[in-house]
Amino acid sequence: MLRNALLFLSNQQGIFDFVRHNGMAKSFASRFVAGETVTTAIEAVRGLNAKGITASLDLLGESTTNEKEAYATQREYLQLLDLIATQKLNANVSLKLTAMGMDISDELCVKVTREILERAKQYGTFVRLDMESSAYTQKTLDLFEKHFYPDFRENVGIVLQSYLYRTEADVKRANELGARVRICKGAYKEPATVAFPEKADVDGSFVKAMHLLMAHGNYPGIATHDELIIAEARRFAKEKGIANDRFEFQMLYGVRRDLQEGLVRDGYRVRCYVPFGTQWYPYLMRRLAERPANVAFMTGNVVKEWIGGRRTA
Repeated sequence: MLRNALLFLSNQQGIFDFVRHNGMAKSFASRFVAGETVTTAIEAVRGLNAKGITASLDLLGESTTNEKEAYATQREYLQLLDLIATQKLNANVSLKLTAMGMDISDELCVKVTREILERAKQYGTFVRLDMESSAYTQKTLDLFEKHFYPDFRENVGIVLQSYLYRTEADVKRANELGARVRICKGAYKEPATVAFPEKADVDGSFVKAMHLLMAHGNYPGIATHDELIIAEARRFAKEKGIANDRFEFQMLYGVRRDLQEGLVRDGYRVRCYVPFGTQWYPYLMRRLAERPANVAFMTGNVVKEWIGGRRTA
């Protein structure tokens, strides 16, 4: 019921218009979204860099429905890459292939995305192809392996989600290719036919994939706020003699900032996923709807950070 209510609210333009101009709502959103403009996003990255944290910028928005929208999104990403380079920021970008026109045609998606990758290659930077629901998993991996990775090996990577049964096999294939992988748990509502329904199984799959990537992969991104999994990554790296510069931890903007900064102090690399754009309200509502437990997760981690800050004050 909660999930349906959140999804309903995410599609209400009247509520969206009200919330966008509500001070309290914008204040809450600003904790997890770096404003509505490129300028505010770049300022957020600069602040993270000052703390020794790198970033991955993601322009929020819906799946494109026509060629004009796909190219408009492309222009935003090209501008982001230009600004990152000219302002010498330690950041890259993340994008969804549906925003590049994947739902319209493969040809459009490939053309739009390759032009972004060409710009990234020019600057010697990196583009992460975000993974969406399981309906897009195989198509995303096929486009990556056939059209993007061969010409942009150093400039493009993928995301794999540990809640899918298929992920161990996908991790092994990525390791064979030498492709960079971001491993996360996954946030979409998936049927038990394709995904582990129990959290313990999702966590177990994550740790197995993480071990494979750390031992045999190409600079994996370990995307989690789970302190037990982070501790296991640290233990495994020490046991196997894996240097801290061979992987990085990745976390969401505004979530467990104390943990992010603590890892940096301990000598680990941390990258923060920084979403921005006018579509922050649907983003937050849908993220909560994908897993209603995220409501408690977000608010709970704010409390954890506050308690942690008081203990170290």
